Amino acid sequence: MTPLRFFRACLLVVILLVGLVLHADTVILAPDQPASPRVAFGVEKLTAALQGIGDTVASGAQPRNPTITLRESSSLGKEGFALTTLSPPQIDISGGDDSGLLYGCLELADRIHQTGKLPASLSFTDHPAMTLRGTCIGMQKTFILPGRKVYEYPYTPDLFPWFYDKALWREYLDFLLANRMNTLYLWSGHPFASLIRLPDYPYAVEVPPEIFQQNTEMYRWLAQECDRRGIWLVQMFYNILVSQPFAATNGIATQLSAPTPLVADYTRKSLAEFVRQYPNVGLMVCLGEALQGTSNQLDWCTHAILPGILDGMREAGLKEEPPVVIRTHAMDADAIMPPAYAIYTNIYTESKYNGESLTTWAPRGKDADIHRAMSRLGPHMVNIHILSNLEPFRYGDQQFIKKCVQASRDRLGATGVHLYPLSYWNWPASPDLTATPLKQWDRDWIWFTAWARYSWNPDVPDAEDRAYWVGRLAEMYGNTNAASHILDAYNASGEVAPQLVRRFGITEGNRQTLSLGMTLDQLVKPDKYNAIDDLWLSQAPPGERLDEYERKEWAHQSHLGETPESVIASVLASSRQAVAAIAAAAPWVTKNQAEFHRLANDVLCIQKMAEFYAAKARAAEAVLRHGYSGELADMQQAETNLAASVKAYEGLVALTQPAYRFANGMQTSQRKIPVSGGAHGHGTNYLWSQLLPMYQTELAAFQSKVAAMSSPPTAGASTAGLKITPWTPVTFKLISTNAEQYTVKVGARVFADRTFAINRLAGELRGLTGIRFSHEAAKKGRYQPVELELSQPARVLVGFFKNEGKGWLPVPGLETDARADERGGVETVLEHAATVEQCPDLDVHAFLYDAGRQKLEFSGKGSFVILGVVSAEQELKARDAQGGEHP
Repeated sequence: MTPLRFFRACLLVVILLVGLVLHADTVILAPDQPASPRVAFGVEKLTAALQGIGDTVASGAQPRNPTITLRESSSLGKEGFALTTLSPPQIDISGGDDSGLLYGCLELADRIHQTGKLPASLSFTDHPAMTLRGTCIGMQKTFILPGRKVYEYPYTPDLFPWFYDKALWREYLDFLLANRMNTLYLWSGHPFASLIRLPDYPYAVEVPPEIFQQNTEMYRWLAQECDRRGIWLVQMFYNILVSQPFAATNGIATQLSAPTPLVADYTRKSLAEFVRQYPNVGLMVCLGEALQGTSNQLDWCTHAILPGILDGMREAGLKEEPPVVIRTHAMDADAIMPPAYAIYTNIYTESKYNGESLTTWAPRGKDADIHRAMSRLGPHMVNIHILSNLEPFRYGDQQFIKKCVQASRDRLGATGVHLYPLSYWNWPASPDLTATPLKQWDRDWIWFTAWARYSWNPDVPDAEDRAYWVGRLAEMYGNTNAASHILDAYNASGEVAPQLVRRFGITEGNRQTLSLGMTLDQLVKPDKYNAIDDLWLSQAPPGERLDEYERKEWAHQSHLGETPESVIASVLASSRQAVAAIAAAAPWVTKNQAEFHRLANDVLCIQKMAEFYAAKARAAEAVLRHGYSGELADMQQAETNLAASVKAYEGLVALTQPAYRFANGMQTSQRKIPVSGGAHGHGTNYLWSQLLPMYQTELAAFQSKVAAMSSPPTAGASTAGLKITPWTPVTFKLISTNAEQYTVKVGARVFADRTFAINRLAGELRGLTGIRFSHEAAKKGRYQPVELELSQPARVLVGFFKNEGKGWLPVPGLETDARADERGGVETVLEHAATVEQCPDLDVHAFLYDAGRQKLEFSGKGSFVILGVVSAEQELKARDAQGGEHP
């Protein structure tokens, strides 16, 4: 049905209603042009609102009756609209475009719903501050599929039954429309093998024919339903990923770090066919992650991705370039975007707002510089990404969110907001432990609504804003008094997690789940756990970390900015305020009691989390202070605070045990803090009760240490410590001719082209067989992967130098490469494992390889050393080998 015929059909239906309600006014809907799907949908919603108050809707001129006219006025701008009473009873809805007319119809319908009548006088104009306002949905799971890698999920009913549920989609899309969101992003590693078939690569499709047919029909339907609501559907994909059957047929991996002619041809044709098949669907590309190196990414963007889209545009007969979004994640945006704009103009860029957490409304530093640089090139948006510090609790701090949107516009130059749900990996269900799963847009309506509201207008006056939220919460919970207190509880509790992670955390990325806690060692020695300085240099206001704070305390120096102690005081006060507010609300709540109790429990959980971190951070302060003082009293104070932290965590366990199915959506080995999230795709350590024994054991070990320090050594007791036993070596055959084997020992050279020798060595490494190659080649990015044949599954011990300067290979980073921990190795096994002449200290990491022929490949440029190959069954007890052992 054409848009015009659809619109006339709507009017025909309402004409038939004339005379059924004889006392009602008749409202004339008279657009001055044929209706598009968006305008027709707006008329449909407005008609329903009028009928809801008893009006009969008809077409045709009846001068004495109320008349509503719809017309386009380009002066209102994109998505802008105006409601005007011309001469009563005539109302004019003007729109800058079809979306503006849609929003104008919805605005008038809302006013009719609120007052129960057609407004007598109108003079209202509105338009959005942000051009793009939308949410994303991950076509991804909380686990990795057997035999696959991260991000690899075909579109099938077994994996994503909700994708095929049209009623669910209508409900969610109507929710987005009600909040005037205009974009919806579907995230997937390689969606093309589920949605298109290529004549040159028919074998690349990875779903059965009947599911493929179902997918294509469903996808077209979804695109149409989005368009009716003024929503631009955008399909996201990663590079370089190919389908499993494509990889198997061609004998390659599914995820590639560099282009090949075959994969370039397949990818370019996939994009062309996608644009031809779905011409109104946008594309969003993540160049980074699997694809490594600026030259590779630039080549891929300008010779495969964008040309493929242009090919599809020509094949589809499109006159305008389809909009494309390019993520700046894990790439050098300054190097890649200018050449990209030179061949394709309709590009939006997107960068993470606070990394993969919500941490501050005052972003700064180099990450903020990336946003500003991109916004100068063209339209740019912020991505409110994985909320790893907020999971799994409700978040409704509208004041914090409002400031974040203002900062996105004013500090970063953004013109769009791309919003993640609070439980991304588990869409559409929330993590609550309920008999029937809660839909995330029902549970977290205030999260979505706040970001949408301020993306439309971040400058709503505070008094007006508070009245709005109190009104919304009163609708939810039945009473204005309850609503006022609940809003206060949301705003107070919402301060806790952002402050905690930015001052004490290891990362703002999803390898850390804040609510599961941190170990004392992670707080005392964050660098050992690959702490990223962007967390406090870009995603936090100026301030001091624990080590700097204690150093200044000991030296009696003044402090600067936000400190550990100021954060401790702030989060304890905020959480107490939130608990008091939610308690004050309880007697007034008359509706949605079950949801209120879940919200109240979350507020109590956040308080216990604040108490846990406050006590544990103070324990870390005391340990750090002991490093200066050597006083037993400091360790005793640490013990007292550590015990208090365990007590608070026990309280958190008691509150969460009946309330949540998991603490975090990512339940794979990519999660590292406080402990690994699992191995081989199977989630572990995702509940607070699972981690409580670890914290209890940590306390017991610390208490034993303090007790030993408190007592004089027994006569004759050894003070030499435990003997370090070398790890068990594995025999291997070195195949590469550009490398050579050597015995790892003090005095041994670690590079083939340098005399740099080991002068201190951890005992575990003594006598192992290392592999040395050219330091100069590795330093300049010309390292040729060492190839060897293993007699059995083994771990290769790699030494990374503790220096962030050029020339040294960095430890694989899960912040920029989700595949970085496929072989383990992200975590340090031996800290300060050795020193090498004229080189920084180094840490040892262990990478797992199967038996057989293997290549030791590492992403990035810089030098490193290989210090041995040991059995995969060998227990590698992590420790700090500072001081080392001489043979």
